[in-house]
Amino acid sequence: MPFSTPEILDAEDHEGVLVTYERELPGAPMLADSAHVDYERDLAVQHSGALLAVLRGLASVPGTEAMRRLTVQGDDRPLWRDHHRFQNALAALVGRAAARHGAALAAHVPDFDAGVGRVRKALRALPDAPVTAIHGDLVPPNIHMDTAGRPVAVLDFGFYTTAGDPAFEAAVTAAVWDMYVPHAEEHTAELTSLFAQELGYAPATLTAYQAAYALTTYDLFGLDDRDGHFRWCAEQLRRNAVFSA
Repeated sequence: MPFSTPEILDAEDHEGVLVTYERELPGAPMLADSAHVDYERDLAVQHSGALLAVLRGLASVPGTEAMRRLTVQGDDRPLWRDHHRFQNALAALVGRAAARHGAALAAHVPDFDAGVGRVRKALRALPDAPVTAIHGDLVPPNIHMDTAGRPVAVLDFGFYTTAGDPAFEAAVTAAVWDMYVPHAEEHTAELTSLFAQELGYAPATLTAYQAAYALTTYDLFGLDDRDGHFRWCAEQLRRNAVFSA
């Protein structure tokens, strides 16, 4: 890829905690997390350009069998187990995740069960797509840039890392780049449109994948709207055209 990624050089057990020693990655974070810093309303050209470069770089890496054996955080089995299509594997994951604590989310999202059904149906109906490396958590702190504004490193794999449709990566990136500050909804819409136009992804595909992400990560940090991520997922679903159709 045209940027650095983590490389584990050694690992050891320290009092029951696995410690890894990794090479230091270049650059500095694109931005601080939106939970702590307000972003400007207008997207910087260097930021949108860097996001496109990272998405294209990851999409150039074919998905491997090792990637297919990874689990998504919060789930108890490899995402691809018993599946030959990413879209079907993701639909099954949505079903498992909704069954974990769906009642908690249903208290904040109208017509929850029907919405879950619509998302699963939409995912299974998506056409086949290339299977490439998916990072799954391209928030600004996980992308390092140099002083010229070029992306030079991507770090913190593991939250939703797998092999899958590169359109899923684009959809999630558009949604999570700015999650909490006043212009988050506008930024998501603008990046979703940009990625659809520049990378050739169908807008409806991106919308379905954004609903799937919310339905599979909503309970990872808390189970009510006191938790920022839970609240964000509920908001995403209430305005998602596939979930609320």
